[in-house]
Amino acid sequence: MTDVVNLTLLSTTFFTLFVIMDPPGIVPVFIALTSTMTAKERKRAALQATSVAFGVIAVFTVFGQYILGFLHISVPALQLSGGLLLLLVAMELLTGKAEEPQPAGAGKVNVALVPLGTPLLAGPGGIVAAMLAVEGADRPADYVAIALAIVGVHVALWAAMRFSSVIHRVLGEGGTTLVTRLAGLLLAAIATQLMADAVFTFIDMHA
Repeated sequence: MTDVVNLTLLSTTFFTLFVIMDPPGIVPVFIALTSTMTAKERKRAALQATSVAFGVIAVFTVFGQYILGFLHISVPALQLSGGLLLLLVAMELLTGKAEEPQPAGAGKVNVALVPLGTPLLAGPGGIVAAMLAVEGADRPADYVAIALAIVGVHVALWAAMRFSSVIHRVLGEGGTTLVTRLAGLLLAAIATQLMADAVFTFIDMHA
């Protein structure tokens, strides 16, 4: 079995991505961002968000070093931009702007794509973790293990969001509003941490 799949690399990559992408933790954020959707729309959003995240992680896993090198973008720069985008989303959740109905005919951003698919699910942390896993791979069994780990984490993400409607029914409207505010606060903290880490990394790089 180890000749086909590197089980050690499979487990370490899976748990690293699982902790970073945090399927259980995405549930309150998903509920908050899709609170005005129907059950059918929420199911579709879960699939779209997972598909986008998988696509982004897969592309950066294979071509990440080439893309960043070609564009002369450092990993801290990617992390800082992702943090800024998450902070904007957090402000909308905290102020309730995300829940306001959109005027007829107004352009409406699909939250399943941004910010759920990226940068919330496929954020700088997940991208960098996947890129680092590939850097240490040198056998076909290693690449199979990384691929299985990435697929497994995204299945867990989809399941967490797919069945969030059950949690939504249990919470009710008042509970969902509370979760929205808490999710906004947590997102703001995550965004601030991402930006702070990026700034300190920039300082260390140029010290």
